Amino acid sequence: MLFNLKNFYHITRLIQNSKHLPQHFCCGPPNQMNVCLKGRDFLTLENYTADELKYLLWVASDLKQRIKDKGECLPLLQGKSLAMIFEKRSTRTRLAAETGFALLGGHPSFLTKQDIHLGTNESLTDTARVLSSMTNAILARVYKHNDLDLMTKEATIPIINGLSDLYHPLQILADYLTLQEHYGGLNGLTIAWIGDGNNVLHSIMTSAAKLGMHLHIATPKGFEPDLRITKISEQYSKEYGTRLLLTKDPLEAANGANVLVTDTWISMGQEEEKRKRLKAFQGYQITMQTVKSAASNWTFLHCLPRKPEEVADEVFYSPRSLVFQEAENRKWTIMAVMVSLLTDYSPQLQKPTF
Repeated sequence: MLFNLKNFYHITRLIQNSKHLPQHFCCGPPNQMNVCLKGRDFLTLENYTADELKYLLWVASDLKQRIKDKGECLPLLQGKSLAMIFEKRSTRTRLAAETGFALLGGHPSFLTKQDIHLGTNESLTDTARVLSSMTNAILARVYKHNDLDLMTKEATIPIINGLSDLYHPLQILADYLTLQEHYGGLNGLTIAWIGDGNNVLHSIMTSAAKLGMHLHIATPKGFEPDLRITKISEQYSKEYGTRLLLTKDPLEAANGANVLVTDTWISMGQEEEKRKRLKAFQGYQITMQTVKSAASNWTFLHCLPRKPEEVADEVFYSPRSLVFQEAENRKWTIMAVMVSLLTDYSPQLQKPTF
């Protein structure tokens, strides 16, 4: 048989990369939910089952209680390193990932286009392969989601989506942990999204029904969510028996909702559209008038940074606003993702009610 160098290289990479192997080759002892995520990529919540989402939230709650509340030291990522590629500015994602990975004993390395050759003198393919040989995971915050798809094909280590133009899955895990802490469960809650049909909304649409949550969406004409993702959300709603409402009327979306959510109307890279967007979103500010249509136990979420035209101060700074608890939970959910993808850790504390 002739020796084929290309095939040899491919087989070697498969062995090195547990994410390309069946789960029983890479997972440790089974946990209570019989979920194993070690070696997986984390690009979109669409790729995660209801049990897997619940497991990640359970790990986040477990780490938060053990480290923050009980003061335990858990060096679960000792000897491991994280490459953090950031094409966009970041406060919460960067700080949560850096401090969280370090708190667990690992070493995070923050990289921008000014720090490495990415996209200038070196291709994304080559960068992914080089980082795979030196680190244990890559967290990337990028403009184009397709870049993440390419990384997963070329890297031999897990790829974590820190934000792309299509999804923001880490943010939504933090939102769900915050709601679970506040309401004591997620099943049966109604989320009302009032704003742009953007990446944050897409991540809600590909996950809320799996956890038994209803979803009301109000977006201006021309700013609706992606059609493919809308169809997926409709399918999930039927499969899990939840309600999905798409409307142009913010008050209709807010009607009976437990959770009111919005986000920036002008994302990074959309600055030239500011005047057009501000005009299109007139009437979409969440105010005390909006919440009168919501359920009596309403709360408010915003992934930050926030601008006053998106939500009135009376709502944003009210006792019903969970935005700063939500911001902190970015850290614990990011830690949960990294621990779950890189170790055999199983939560030690009681599983929360979902």
